[in-house]
Amino acid sequence: MRSDEIKKGYQRAPHRSLLRATGLKDEDFDKPFIGVANSFNELIPGHFYLNKVAEIIKDEIRKNGCVPFEFNVIGVDDGIAMGHDGMLYSLPSREIIANSIETVMNAHKLDAMIGIPNCDKIVPGMIMGALRVNVPTLFVSGGPMAAGHLSDGTPIDLASVFEGVGAFEAGEIDEQKLYELECNACPSGGSCSGMFTANSMNTLMEAMGIALPGNGTILALTKAREELFRAAARRICEIAKMNQEEQEQFKLRNILNENAVHNAFVVDMAMGGSSNTVLHMLAIANEAEVDFDIAKINEISKEVAHIAKISPSLTTVHMEDINRAGGVSAVMKEISKRGNILKNNPVIEGGMLFDRIKDAQIKDYNIIHSIDNPYSEVGGLAILFGNLAKQGCVIKTAGIVGERRFKGKAICFDSQEEAIEGITSGKVKEGHVVVLRYEGPKGGPGMQEMLSPTSLIMGMGLGDKVALITDGRFSGATRGLSVGHISPEAAEGGLIALVQDGDEILIDVDEYKIELLVSDEEIAKRKENFKPIVKPLKSRWLRQYRKLVTNASNGAILDA
Repeated sequence: MRSDEIKKGYQRAPHRSLLRATGLKDEDFDKPFIGVANSFNELIPGHFYLNKVAEIIKDEIRKNGCVPFEFNVIGVDDGIAMGHDGMLYSLPSREIIANSIETVMNAHKLDAMIGIPNCDKIVPGMIMGALRVNVPTLFVSGGPMAAGHLSDGTPIDLASVFEGVGAFEAGEIDEQKLYELECNACPSGGSCSGMFTANSMNTLMEAMGIALPGNGTILALTKAREELFRAAARRICEIAKMNQEEQEQFKLRNILNENAVHNAFVVDMAMGGSSNTVLHMLAIANEAEVDFDIAKINEISKEVAHIAKISPSLTTVHMEDINRAGGVSAVMKEISKRGNILKNNPVIEGGMLFDRIKDAQIKDYNIIHSIDNPYSEVGGLAILFGNLAKQGCVIKTAGIVGERRFKGKAICFDSQEEAIEGITSGKVKEGHVVVLRYEGPKGGPGMQEMLSPTSLIMGMGLGDKVALITDGRFSGATRGLSVGHISPEAAEGGLIALVQDGDEILIDVDEYKIELLVSDEEIAKRKENFKPIVKPLKSRWLRQYRKLVTNASNGAILDA
């Protein structure tokens, strides 16, 4: 066993002595050591109960002849960090999490790992760190939150509250209505109930085969979720007790390979996941040593029908509805009817993906559509290219409100704060393309999510009348004609930095195009004396991050 390096032989007597202090007995030194990476955190609705989840998992690990060692990673709640400088720390936290997983697992030579993530950057951070360690690894998230409901029965979620702020600003609802939204949108623990970033990533873990079926959709804090936790713990023990040759196939990189990355994007397209999944899957592919060009996403999109619309794209449908309608396996089974778009690949429970989904069925065609009756013949995400984004940018097509082709005049803001002030004060008007820049990985730094500006636009009734483009990123709760991840970003001299108020911008989703309609001569003239804005930073960590981080087309990974 890998852990023999810290527990076998007379030279490891000091190591065993320290381990005995934690409660280990003689018989434990012949058992596999399982790392239980927990993202328990009392600040995050999807995480405040994960200490109890870890106890369930550790209990099952002990019952199955292995030794669990729980350790924790940090987490940032993007909703709470939203709209102030706390959001600067969100994306950088992914790197801290990845480094923490690598550090603990390798420093202590643990044999296998079970990860308990749930929200935001924590899922990709755990996956990235585990790929570096490359031992048998299984993930089981804390589960999605149930949808909230207004007094009249209308289903709501966190996006409803953000958009409610915009509606309140516009005078469309009163303070009492906003308070009702606030009090009812998040009724229990779990990752926010729509297809936002957390649930998108938890769903994609199923597609990649590194989590058991139901991981993305079985509600948090239910008996069914507890059964999933116990099944995950039993399975990681089964693998950990295999001989080295049998274990090899379950090392993380042997499951999370090129086919798994491809399948993740297929499911992402079919379900209209958060645009953040592009950022995270590019980073995950890099850690898995999979060469995945961002342009491939459009090739996949053209082959994948969009068959499941979930909030914020369809505000009445939430993860619990997808679970009731057959779950992610039913989505994959239906999508597989269209050619060979899904790739057969190993899955963590043993066997292959096609074995997993062969008996899956759609139980409610109002929730998961058939391949013959899709919401769209193409996938729910697209990558646009043009002079404004030579290295690409991302739009969640599933969340578009209004036309898919938009030409408008630029109104420019050099920070999210400026944009929020401009939107609320009425500077942003019908026909504008809001240009929100210097919020990329370097420029922010940290690539803030722009849920506040986009929610204000929607709440003020401008959702189908304006577009927004940014080198920052969006919450999975964002909807509207919102284009993010523009690369190169403003801070590295990308063309978005040279846009001026009144310039015409064309966005054509169906042609995968985004263009600044200004002559090459004018652009060259603007470049002559250009210097990017460098925001002052007090934080030592954010200064380090800004120096090392690459742009969004590279997954915002750190340049090592």
